[in-house]
Amino acid sequence: MIALRPLFLAITFMASLSLSACSDEPAKRACNPIEFNGAPFTVCAFNTATSDVRLFLTHPDGAPYAQFDRLAEQVAADGKTLVFAMNGGMYHDDRRAVGLYVEEGDQAAPLVKSAGPGNFGMLPNGVFWLDGTDAGITETRAYDALFPAAPPRFATQSGPMLVLKGALHPDFNEDGPSRKRRNGVGLSGDGRTIYFAISDTPVNFHSFARLFRDRLDTPNALYLDGVVSRLYAPDIQRDESGLDLGPIVAVVASPSSAP
Repeated sequence: MIALRPLFLAITFMASLSLSACSDEPAKRACNPIEFNGAPFTVCAFNTATSDVRLFLTHPDGAPYAQFDRLAEQVAADGKTLVFAMNGGMYHDDRRAVGLYVEEGDQAAPLVKSAGPGNFGMLPNGVFWLDGTDAGITETRAYDALFPAAPPRFATQSGPMLVLKGALHPDFNEDGPSRKRRNGVGLSGDGRTIYFAISDTPVNFHSFARLFRDRLDTPNALYLDGVVSRLYAPDIQRDESGLDLGPIVAVVASPSSAP
């Protein structure tokens, strides 16, 4: 009995520590600040099977949502909670998408296959799409072949591709002088985790693309925009305002599943 008592006490103490650690462990946040290559970023990760990721552009009143608070109000009116939002692609002055835009299976703008001016026209560019629990970031011409008959539930075209099949866009230069606040989206190799990232200080394309390839390990990633880039993430007290937006990518949840 005397020999067994210290062992019994040790096991009891370890079990107590384990239970305490579990009870005190905070819930995992979707969005977290990180540092990469000397620059601060915020990265939000969502599971494709359990997260309701959507695209939004036009309010029921016919005008663009344009701002996160207007979208949050409508989502709440529909009985859900806005968990996350970010500008979701490039747009014209009237907030229409520059390239392909699909919302709830309705294609509002066609796929643009040709090269053109600005970041959008830097080929290869691509499409971020969602269909059921599937998600993809697909080079534009490959997307056209992937959905020949009917579009997915959601899709937004942007450019350039930051990472394509594990390689950085060929036009990116490590010493590129253009530094802006930027945001983009990447997909894990198994297709199960979507990473949305935003730079919290100005960075160049090369540095931003390396975040996705070298830190987040995403074989494919797409640039969404710069300068207008901003984030809605109430779990880390981020609700940024600014110029009116076009497409918005968001995650919504029912009240019972919201964080």
